[in-house]
Amino acid sequence: MIQVQNIQKTYNLSKQQKKELQTKASSINAVNNVNFECQPGRVFSLLGPNGAGKTTTLRMMSTILKPTSGDIIIAGESVVNNPQKVRSKIGFLTGSTNLYDRLSPGEVVDYFGQLHRMDKNTLSERKDQLFTQLGIHDFSKKRIGQMSTGMKQKVSIARSMIHDPEVVIFDEPTSGLDVITANSIIELIKDCKESNKTVIFSSHIMSEVDLLCDDLAIISKGDLVYNNKMENFRTEYAGTSLTEAFIEIVNNHQAQLV
Repeated sequence: MIQVQNIQKTYNLSKQQKKELQTKASSINAVNNVNFECQPGRVFSLLGPNGAGKTTTLRMMSTILKPTSGDIIIAGESVVNNPQKVRSKIGFLTGSTNLYDRLSPGEVVDYFGQLHRMDKNTLSERKDQLFTQLGIHDFSKKRIGQMSTGMKQKVSIARSMIHDPEVVIFDEPTSGLDVITANSIIELIKDCKESNKTVIFSSHIMSEVDLLCDDLAIISKGDLVYNNKMENFRTEYAGTSLTEAFIEIVNNHQAQLV
């Protein structure tokens, strides 16, 4: 379970940033007092236009960033007070692989399994399971630097999931991938749901959101402007596509800020 409790993230602005943003303010709020919950066995989709605060929120969940105020409780642990415990309970996957080019997939996944203090047999079994599911065995000894984007993303998935985390955070995981690789990630998300994991998923590909989403939240200019079950959203915006409804909600919010 994820409990986002009144989180705020504030950044101080340099002179150059003030000039670019045409503001005299010394700081800017990337995320403004956001609250929501993600339940086990459900896929929670967090949507927002570029610069809305979506990725900042997910990075605070993953402990990459620390909230300026508020807290996030993940599987009973605080990202503010106990980030190391949180890291042991989450898998975090983004569209940016950032893998070490000289290692093979097997070496990468073994390294992360050891970081999570997995015993040798459990690590071996889990790695074989993931490599089979994702089709990595065929290139498991190839160097990362010689692999395609899709291959690298599959290795990133295995790296993120090797310790069988309770909570999985997907930030634009299929961005720039071919259809077959993207589908393997979609199937993994479905498997996580069936395994009663807590899943939060962000994507600009509305067809994926429509397919996977149980609960939907929309963030705009750092504010949470929508948060409801997907079935309620479909009733509320019956006859309107997800894309059209998303644009309407964001535009209405931004018009109120003018």
